[in-house]
Amino acid sequence: MKKKKVISGLVAVSLLTSAPWTTALAGPVKWENVNVNEEKDGSLFNSENYDFMKFSQIGQKLDEISKQSNRVKVEVTGVSSQGYPLYVVTIASPDSQGKFGKIQALRKQMFKNPQKAQDWIEQNPDFKVPVMINGSIHGTEFIGTDAVMQLIERFATQNDAETKEILDNNILIFNVVQNPDGRVDATRFNGEGIDLNRDFITQSQPETRQMVDLLTEWNPMVFLDTHGYVKNYGPNLQGLIEPCTPPHNPNYEYDLYEDWALSQAEAMEAEIMGDQANFKGSLYKDRMEGAYIPLRDDAAGWDDYPPIFTPMYAMYHGAYGSTLEAPTNDEDGVRWMYNAIMGALKHSTENKEEMIANQIEVFKRGINFDHPTHKEGHFPNAYILPVDEKDPTVTEKAVNHLIRNDIEVVQASKAFTAGGKPYAKGTYIVKMDQAKAGLANTMLWDGEDISNDTPAMYDISAWSLPELWGFEANPVHEEVKVVASKVNQVAGQGAVSGKGPFLIPNSSVKAVELVNTLLKQGVPVKRDAEGNFYAEAAANKVSAAVKASGLQIGTAKVPADAVKLSSLKVAILKDGGMGKVQSHSGTKLALKRLGFNVTEVTPVEVATTGLFGFDVFVYSGTNGLIAPVQNSAGNKEFGFANPGQLDTFKANVNEFLNKGGKYIAVGAGASLATKTLGLTDNVINTAGSNSNGIVKVSYEGEGITAGYDQDDLGFVYRPVWYTGLTDDEVAATLGDEKDFFVAGHWADNSSSPQMNKQNAQGQAVIVKEQDKDVTLIGLEAGFRDHTDYLFRLLSNAIFTK
Repeated sequence: MKKKKVISGLVAVSLLTSAPWTTALAGPVKWENVNVNEEKDGSLFNSENYDFMKFSQIGQKLDEISKQSNRVKVEVTGVSSQGYPLYVVTIASPDSQGKFGKIQALRKQMFKNPQKAQDWIEQNPDFKVPVMINGSIHGTEFIGTDAVMQLIERFATQNDAETKEILDNNILIFNVVQNPDGRVDATRFNGEGIDLNRDFITQSQPETRQMVDLLTEWNPMVFLDTHGYVKNYGPNLQGLIEPCTPPHNPNYEYDLYEDWALSQAEAMEAEIMGDQANFKGSLYKDRMEGAYIPLRDDAAGWDDYPPIFTPMYAMYHGAYGSTLEAPTNDEDGVRWMYNAIMGALKHSTENKEEMIANQIEVFKRGINFDHPTHKEGHFPNAYILPVDEKDPTVTEKAVNHLIRNDIEVVQASKAFTAGGKPYAKGTYIVKMDQAKAGLANTMLWDGEDISNDTPAMYDISAWSLPELWGFEANPVHEEVKVVASKVNQVAGQGAVSGKGPFLIPNSSVKAVELVNTLLKQGVPVKRDAEGNFYAEAAANKVSAAVKASGLQIGTAKVPADAVKLSSLKVAILKDGGMGKVQSHSGTKLALKRLGFNVTEVTPVEVATTGLFGFDVFVYSGTNGLIAPVQNSAGNKEFGFANPGQLDTFKANVNEFLNKGGKYIAVGAGASLATKTLGLTDNVINTAGSNSNGIVKVSYEGEGITAGYDQDDLGFVYRPVWYTGLTDDEVAATLGDEKDFFVAGHWADNSSSPQMNKQNAQGQAVIVKEQDKDVTLIGLEAGFRDHTDYLFRLLSNAIFTK
């Protein structure tokens, strides 16, 4: 049973009422006691552990600090996926008390009227700049929050000259624990299994959305993200401080960032080295000559290309973003982090006028549509987002997402023509002469193939929202002349017309979710060969669900070949955190968003009790889950309890299949596991784990791939393809042209040429076994909530007989 993990009501209430300034509580929160005995003392994946501050102690400590100071504002600005409060502490000199709204309004002048903002700064040299510090987005990297708590106490209570000078020039915003779930459970990820520091392009989690709201509220000049643990990346270089190595994302105004990011990093390094005598361990006292600064000390390997990381995302809001990786998980690591942040605060204080001038210039370039360091035409004049009248849900989701990210969207009041194409009234437009054009472009562009630009990438290299969410965003390289009004939010509402039966097109996540909602309500639903659905019920039986879905559905004749569906129970193999990652979590979220009843089952549970009561079994994640022996102490709790359980696992899966169950493998790891289980005789080919991106795919367009075309797209992460096929049904192949790899990074490997992309060209990427209900999906159909457009491959595979 899932335990409820939320903080003590008494502590929380006293914290909120005792703060000296007005506090805010975002959202309804049910306060219950935390069972502190459930809080972990450390992680088996950490080489060191120490007596860090437990999450249950943090609220009480903030309460104590706030009672001692008139500089502190404490807020709970949301809750984590498991219900823990997200604390934000804002500290400023008393003369700023009550002026935060005015200061934020002046900040917003930067991207409404940047020249006015610049003039105001010149006339008011005592202005204050916001600096934001994010505590422990990875739960096992405990030192970040501990350093943050020490800094909060210092700036709330101390009166030395250095403290006062920093507060005279800066407003300090501390997001105290970005990942409370992970801190309590000693996991890198949150309670949904999502690595929050990979979530900033899609923002699927409440913790990520809270940070986005903070960033758009304050538009900080400096953003620091606290992490661990990195040591000896260079000779006697302990810890890591960004800026990063190339490749840099081409949508940044990187020249403006780079002017100050390196000196900021070196100021942090200098502060650490100036305190070297006070460290205790020999790593710091005897073997530390500085910190590893990727841009200064290396050529590749620690890039800032994808906007999925918190500091990289913050850079699109004009911040000098930096990840700080402490060397060790101990008190010395806390001291290193504390000193690094102090170095940045001193640097900000000394250079704020010049630094903010560059930040304003970022927005000025956007407004003036003037990007001097970019290739001609890199930024289009506008993106046009037409709407599907029957299923507008995908485009509406995109529009709301853009607006939430401070990107201006307008809607056409009448029909118009742009780029030689006609568009209807109601079409959405993102004009690119706006302050945060860089963020708009990185979300809406197709991406690029950077396979030859660098030997390796740190994480994903392609993420096009139109291509991976499935909406149309057409770039136009000319002025768009149209009467349009600004959009603040889209609240789509579905509707039913006619008497039924009703056609529900297999067009989106919302459409499939509607089907599953109706099935759970007992409404008869059928599915045709093209994947479309038919609800056989009166309008009043389906209208409430349709209204909530946002779809417009009408009466249609049910094809003779349509097959009746039933509400299915889906099991997904649970990766509890092998290698610090819940590898199944993205697919689990996809299945939930599609409306399926999803239950996580561990390898031990499948081995001991089988899959009785389930209709579908999904394996998505590392093949290491079914390794008979786990060599890592940290991995042991997530796999089998003993080697013999692999045999019983196999037997139970085969029994499940023999009794009519359906098995679906998603991705490279699951495909390799399927081979180990003897459920396929295909050859499983994989590229390197560093390869990922958007690919051209030819789908058959019915059954498993209903709703997809022969000239279509997919997403791969550690690409996998299948050869040696006998009589298996091939439902999709990778594009059979040399340029089938559209965007991302998949470099040739001379030492392992079998992994190179030319070997994957035209090969099978979705297959169904001929003699058993086993489907292999080589595409990452549920990757980190990135791939909405591919989610329907999962529902197709589940529904196809």
